[in-house]
Amino acid sequence: MCCAGSEQRLTCTDQMMLFGKVSQQLCGIKKLPWSCDSRYFWGWLNAVFNKVDYDRIRDVGPDRAASEWLLRCGAMVRYHGQERWQMDYNHLPTGPLDKYKIQAIDATNSCIMSIGFDHMEGLQHVEKIRLCKCHYIEDDCLVRLGQLENLQKSILEMEIISCGNVTDKGIIALRHLRNLKYLLLSDLPGVKEKENLVQVFETALPSLELKLQLK
Repeated sequence: MCCAGSEQRLTCTDQMMLFGKVSQQLCGIKKLPWSCDSRYFWGWLNAVFNKVDYDRIRDVGPDRAASEWLLRCGAMVRYHGQERWQMDYNHLPTGPLDKYKIQAIDATNSCIMSIGFDHMEGLQHVEKIRLCKCHYIEDDCLVRLGQLENLQKSILEMEIISCGNVTDKGIIALRHLRNLKYLLLSDLPGVKEKENLVQVFETALPSLELKLQLK
């Protein structure tokens, strides 16, 4: 027991759990009406949530660090060999660093943004990514995905839905995901050249099932 007035220091794990609780509470109040000031505040806060801690990646491994980033931003992950989605930051599994490998990412309504995508560089087992109603997802994010060698090999399925800042440029960058088998594009007002997209993917990924639900 600590004496009265003595300093209590949080361990790294305690700090991460506390940050997770705070981030979940903040995500819960993001539905309040927006003002100009609140947009600046949430933009700043989301940038904080997305900041890459390279020391953390080195210490706990890419899958654990990426899991922390994704859940901190309101996304979910599923690990190889598991059916249950991990959505609670404070209940991420513990154990050997190489035990839990991210197989699928569901970023629906999350605040992930391009500055956080370096978290994905070391992921080697991601097969599916769903980006739905992600207000901060832009072309740069998709370009970055297409540049990551590990993801070029592993990703089999992608769904991009209602991401208003995505344009043809970002979608075309996905042609570098050479093992991509299924791509759903839905409600993307920034995508204009549907026929060109079809031609690009037919050439680059002839076995791809491309499903378009675009106006």
